[in-house]
Amino acid sequence: MSLLRRSLLMLALAGCANAPPAPVGLPLLRLPLSALGGARYALSQRLSVTRLDRLDTPPQRVDVQLQLDATGLLLAGFAFGQRVLLMQWDGKALNVQRHAMLPAEVDTDRMLRDLCLTFWPVEAVRAALPEGWAWVEAASGQVLQQGAQARLVVQRLSANIVEIVNMAEGYRLLIESQPQEAP
Repeated sequence: MSLLRRSLLMLALAGCANAPPAPVGLPLLRLPLSALGGARYALSQRLSVTRLDRLDTPPQRVDVQLQLDATGLLLAGFAFGQRVLLMQWDGKALNVQRHAMLPAEVDTDRMLRDLCLTFWPVEAVRAALPEGWAWVEAASGQVLQQGAQARLVVQRLSANIVEIVNMAEGYRLLIESQPQEAP
């Protein structure tokens, strides 16, 4: 398998493509950009994904550039300096451009959901959840619950590191962020 192909498969893991089918699907979120208020993000990120059923294997990594504010979300994923994914969310439509070698299993709807859970205000997330779901604060961070069952946890390990543990879809995502340098 080529090095580029292996790298593209890493991005597939970020979209939870290889996780075993979950008995309970998590709600997809498409939150309004206006809920961000004046928050603005321009970040270089390293995503490290580990399958929960294969904790003995090294994490898969991919680099992304993220720009997010009340006017839109733009995320570009890179493998070996080549853009393999471009996601744009304008608050109404999610537009995606994919490299031909990017596995079809890379789930941009799940990626958008994880971005919403990480960056949007708590009240915006709560308002968008379907009945039976809750976004609650806990000692470990924010917890997405279905009934009393924790399905996903978002924990801020430091100012620049966020960890998402998605028990329902079987992955751990570590997001290491640095502000992008001004041009």
